[in-house]
Amino acid sequence: MRADTTPETFRAALRGALIQAGDADYDQARQLYNGMLDKHPQLIARCADVADVISAVNFARDRGMTLAVRGGAHSGAGLGGCDDGLVIDLSRMRGIRVDPAMRTARVEGGCTWGDVDHATHAFGLATVSGIISTTGVGGLTLGGGHGHLSRQHGLTIDNLLEADLVLADGRMVTVSDTQHSDLFWAIRGGGGNFGVVTSFLFQLHPVSMVNAGPTLWELEHSAAVLRWYREFITAAPESLNGFFAFLSVPPGPPFPAHLHNKQMCGVVWCHSGPEEEATRLLAAVHEPAEPALHGVQPMPYPMLQSAFDGLYRPGLQWYWRGDFFTELSDAAIERHVEFAAVPTPLSTMHLYPIDGAVHRVGSKDTAFSYREARWSEVIVGVDPDPANKDRITDWTKAYWEALHPHSAGGAYVNFMMNDEGQERVRATYRDNYLRLVKIKVEYDPDNLFRVNQNIQPAGRALP
Repeated sequence: MRADTTPETFRAALRGALIQAGDADYDQARQLYNGMLDKHPQLIARCADVADVISAVNFARDRGMTLAVRGGAHSGAGLGGCDDGLVIDLSRMRGIRVDPAMRTARVEGGCTWGDVDHATHAFGLATVSGIISTTGVGGLTLGGGHGHLSRQHGLTIDNLLEADLVLADGRMVTVSDTQHSDLFWAIRGGGGNFGVVTSFLFQLHPVSMVNAGPTLWELEHSAAVLRWYREFITAAPESLNGFFAFLSVPPGPPFPAHLHNKQMCGVVWCHSGPEEEATRLLAAVHEPAEPALHGVQPMPYPMLQSAFDGLYRPGLQWYWRGDFFTELSDAAIERHVEFAAVPTPLSTMHLYPIDGAVHRVGSKDTAFSYREARWSEVIVGVDPDPANKDRITDWTKAYWEALHPHSAGGAYVNFMMNDEGQERVRATYRDNYLRLVKIKVEYDPDNLFRVNQNIQPAGRALP
């Protein structure tokens, strides 16, 4: 052990805090978004700046410690924590600088999308993110990133211009199309395998007010709505996005009392054009069946982004599985309908459209491989009560097993749990996997960054 790698010298080198077992704030600091998971790291470094991140990476490497990186702490798989090792917590690094003239935002690695929306909306701008504003920027981006604006503006990684990374050897590098372009290719979909991203530079777009909200139908109309939806959304202008869901209606505003806790199917819409155009396009919602609710209205984009924040708070029990689909066949729709009744009020299934601008990037242009897919599916079992852990897990697995034979075969890394196996990781990247292994060998040969959907350096020997 090097003389300068004791916890005491590490603590002295940090501007941020070093938390360890026994400290008053340890239990709060180690908590994960997914209450189903419980991790006990030796140390948690709440980094204040890039220098702290470099010190933390060097400390973990030199001590041979397991290293996890926590950005927005929203990982369903609990990838922001570990047992017995060191957690690099970026939550103090939440600076954002918007350049309205260039339409860019420099975003630090601890930011959530709510932070980004707050900063960019002041200038009438936004970029592609998820659907919950408490989601961390880092995790969503490194896995690919899709959301309300994807049909019009692509994946989050398609709007990433450059990033600053701290590598396994402690160096900080800037990656872009012109600097370390191989590494830039890899982080666009390759997850946290290659370093700690301390800042991202995103392209922004003129998005301020949107026409958004849900259309809900009785659950008995699910098959008809799904058949209508698959045709309607793929033919719609790219300015219109809508993800399909099975859900239990939340028991509160803005939903009317007679729908509270009722199981239904629906589509959550986002249209970034004039209100009259949205009204004209969405007149079609009456075609599959008469909606029980059509709640689309003009709203600020951050209002849509934060609409689900109160429902999905930290600490709930989570289990999810995902798949990509190139089509929604009648046979697949039949299987969806079999599982339409969700097991608990917060459980759900979403089908996110990822066509339009997403398809204008090639499958080998970034690490994200499934550019031909039309939908990204996530099946989510959620409940506050640990007693329902098996109930939500069994439903999610059974639903996924029923639909997987109809899928494109791969997974979205941000919708994967840690029990899915290495073959699922390989299937996610397909022909891009071996290139990712080669880059991993170059930048992280000892697999320091392995608390993720791991691309293993040893895999370079695989065919």
